[in-house]
Amino acid sequence: MKALWALENATVHEIRSRLLPEWPLAYTTVMTVMGRLVRKGVAGREKRGRAHVYRPLVKRETVREHALTQLVGNFFQGSRDELRRHLENGAKAATQTPGLDLGRAAQRENSARGTANTQTNRAEIDASLL
Repeated sequence: MKALWALENATVHEIRSRLLPEWPLAYTTVMTVMGRLVRKGVAGREKRGRAHVYRPLVKRETVREHALTQLVGNFFQGSRDELRRHLENGAKAATQTPGLDLGRAAQRENSARGTANTQTNRAEIDASLL
């Protein structure tokens, strides 16, 4: 969606070109994702010649607000004040513990509890997925 918002109207080829520096994805992968975004109603598609041209149907701010609401609901009991306090305290904690590895932190917590989470032990937690 970031690429589509930046381009406003784009073909799969144009979207893929925009993503290539960070995400070397196959054309068919981008095409599949765009089809799913159309089915979910967040992107529109119009046939132009042999190609489809996609456009965003939702604003970036709307998606950002939805994501923030989900984050606050899932991790801060619905309180934006709790999130604010966490961010203020987190900035202090981040300077004290640089390079925190969430996977290892989870392993330490499991070890302290005497439990083992095999999936967490095998791979680090990708914070972008939380």
